[in-house]
Amino acid sequence: YADASMHDPNGAWLMIFGVDTLPRYRGRGVASAVLRRAVEETRARGRRGLVLTCKPALVHWYARFGFVDEGLSDSTHGDAVWHQMRLTFGTEGTTAV
Repeated sequence: YADASMHDPNGAWLMIFGVDTLPRYRGRGVASAVLRRAVEETRARGRRGLVLTCKPALVHWYARFGFVDEGLSDSTHGDAVWHQMRLTFGTEGTTAV
């Protein structure tokens, strides 16, 4: 993610760089609603799916939406461990809402 020149606004995959909810809105389904909307919009635009990275504690949360853990990411952002997650449209087993 060091070189934005590779960005293709019409690329096959949408990359989510962060989903954050203010503390006072957590536990109300706000992040879930935003993620579902992102999935719907991405599918409607004919993309192949979505990709994101998340910390280990959130792998199961994203899996609820159909994202598959592809393993550890090469990212070292914030000196943290990141997992790469991918949601692919039009494949068997995809259960995204």
